[in-house]
Amino acid sequence: METFYEVMRRKGISRRSFLKYCSLTATSLGLAPSFIPHIAHAMENKPRTPVLWLHGLECTCCTESFIRSAHPLAKDVVLSMLSLDYDDTLMAAAGHQAEAILEEIMTQYKGKYILAVEGNPPLNEDGMFCIQSGKPFVEKLKRVAKDSKAIIAWGSCASWGCVQAAKPNPTQATPIHKVITDKPIIKVPGCPPIPEVMTGVITYMLTFDRVPELDRQGRPKMFYSQRIHDKCYRRPHFDAGQFVESWDDESARKGYCLYKMGCKGPTTYNACSTVQWNEGTSFPIKAGHGCIGCSEEGFWDRGSFYDRLTNIRQFGIESNADKVGGTAAAIVGATVAAHAAISVAKRARDNAAARKQAASASNNA
Repeated sequence: METFYEVMRRKGISRRSFLKYCSLTATSLGLAPSFIPHIAHAMENKPRTPVLWLHGLECTCCTESFIRSAHPLAKDVVLSMLSLDYDDTLMAAAGHQAEAILEEIMTQYKGKYILAVEGNPPLNEDGMFCIQSGKPFVEKLKRVAKDSKAIIAWGSCASWGCVQAAKPNPTQATPIHKVITDKPIIKVPGCPPIPEVMTGVITYMLTFDRVPELDRQGRPKMFYSQRIHDKCYRRPHFDAGQFVESWDDESARKGYCLYKMGCKGPTTYNACSTVQWNEGTSFPIKAGHGCIGCSEEGFWDRGSFYDRLTNIRQFGIESNADKVGGTAAAIVGATVAAHAAISVAKRARDNAAARKQAASASNNA
């Protein structure tokens, strides 16, 4: 199988453009410039990695998101970096022909292919709520996962179960990690995940031939280590106690914080406020709607998306949004009072020193 570099040269891409691509790849992954030679070496020498992409219970929004990636372009990832040998949504083959390809790749690249899973398997009624190729999806998932090198759980459906696992969950829709327990699983949650996050994760795995560093929930730290709240451009308004109180009020027009409107940014770990969507154009908060926390486990069963979080204790500043402004005012007031007290004391010392100096001068006279 060809390497990534061989494919690019065959397409007429120069060495200079190839190294530029490696540089952009390092940047998109948040890596230092020192990693660029490592990326170039891997792409020059490693064969493209076979990827098998399965679909369970889902709406295909993860695929829709993936094909809209701009850095790198999804077409570069699919056509050059990896060998996407099976994806029943994107591939031209269908029916028996498609399943024959699946079996061929599983046999030829046993233990070497990556399994990407979008959606999840329902376990009730022996898995009969999701049938593929005449069999329950859960059976297909287990069979393909058996000889895979690693598994990527695309989106909140595969990572957590998402809305199809919402109470009372009549189909017993179940996240991937509760069905496959003997393989490394990289969770890339979101409904859907950000396109560049998806291509970034798979680019890292294909380049370095290893799973990226994960947090305790199995998410790549490079994209899920910070809360949306931490880098939100409306954060200064939160700290100042400036909030939207109702939709389209004057505070909303001024771009104040959406916390009181139910924004879940303070408890949601994702890259939305930094990477954003549509080539960095915007994200829900920038468009005027609060974050619903779609990358967090159980977000669908936590009440209305517009219910305000009531106990946020971050950096020791505030217990909830109603107290932020009062706390800030109290801090400012205390600071002013302290400054005034210091000023008074300083003036008193200066006056005393002046009187002492005057008295000394009088005695000497």
